[in-house]
Amino acid sequence: MTMQEHTNDPALDFYQFDLLLTPEEREVRDRVRSFMQREVKPIINEYWEKGEFPFELIPKLAELKVCGGTIQGYGCPGLSSVATGLVAAEMAKVDGSVCTFFGVTSGLAMSSIYYCGSEAQKEYWLPKLASMEKIGAFALTEPHNGSDASHIQTTARLDGDHYVLNGEKRWIGNASFADVIIVWARDEATNQVSGFLVEKDTPGFEATVMHGKIAKRALWNAEIKLDNCRIHAINRLEKARSFKDTAVVLANTRFGVAWEGVGHAQAAYEMALRYSQERKQFGKPIAGYQLIQEKLVKMLAEVVAMELTTWRLSVLRDQGLMTDGQSSLAKMNNSAKARQIVALGREIFGGNGLLLENHIARHFADMEAVYTYEGSNEINTLVVGREITGVAAFV
Repeated sequence: MTMQEHTNDPALDFYQFDLLLTPEEREVRDRVRSFMQREVKPIINEYWEKGEFPFELIPKLAELKVCGGTIQGYGCPGLSSVATGLVAAEMAKVDGSVCTFFGVTSGLAMSSIYYCGSEAQKEYWLPKLASMEKIGAFALTEPHNGSDASHIQTTARLDGDHYVLNGEKRWIGNASFADVIIVWARDEATNQVSGFLVEKDTPGFEATVMHGKIAKRALWNAEIKLDNCRIHAINRLEKARSFKDTAVVLANTRFGVAWEGVGHAQAAYEMALRYSQERKQFGKPIAGYQLIQEKLVKMLAEVVAMELTTWRLSVLRDQGLMTDGQSSLAKMNNSAKARQIVALGREIFGGNGLLLENHIARHFADMEAVYTYEGSNEINTLVVGREITGVAAFV
């Protein structure tokens, strides 16, 4: 099936979502779609099963020239939020591990520098990260502080013209091989959360790959130990003065995770639809049975709702109108709905849905990670609740 046929098939684009996109957005989407189908899909099952990352893809990903997303200048592509979201969706549609690897360096790491860094920090790091000459990581989560991120225990102490970092981080994507890691730590002088640029091989910094995951297995998450890790004071993110600044970064990357949910859901629906038309039981394709059609229609209904909601969120973001609650609602709803959709897709595949060769199994497993990270369902619910009631109910 060609990209054009795929786009115009009413069973796959039921509400003609394609017509909402600009020619530039369609071009970016098709470019990434072609790359993922050609370069990633044929190899990813093997890497996922082994729990290894396909490093040979990084130079090829760089050639797409989409790293940095919406960031203007500094060698970044300056895409619309819709185009940036479509990049995430198309990557997730083929593989969640590659999608998250890219989202961490292009989204979380680069956004931290863009929103919180000094002009010198932006001029030095953003072009290198945009070209993927350098890879970034974002270290916020700790062993004992996940959702309660504002109370992180990692500390930063000013000692002359250096900061000394001590503490632990966990679940940090890319950290074991990234060139620069954005470490969020509590400044002992102010008791506020600040961000610090820690380069790999800095003495006192150690990142160890985590093993035994059931989701995003080709993504290398790491545990970080900071043991009197000394960095020059110029590596403190100049505008990261409290957790409110960290939250700005998270709010501006969360929309991308909402799009990731769209991609996983689209993949599950499209694969299940195609499989149901090809798989025969009791003498005819299973697509001809009422219970299978019910599942497919439920999946489709949620997919189109997710597409349209996330598109609207992205338009609001480009207009400067997106709120924290809006991005949290999209992430919360999309990850919950996509989790249901991949489960329905796996059901339609029956036992064959448990085999990596049919791809649906990866989406089924990977959505467990998407459902949890970038704000759990519960935390995002409370962000939305605070916005609509005016009352914070986190504790």
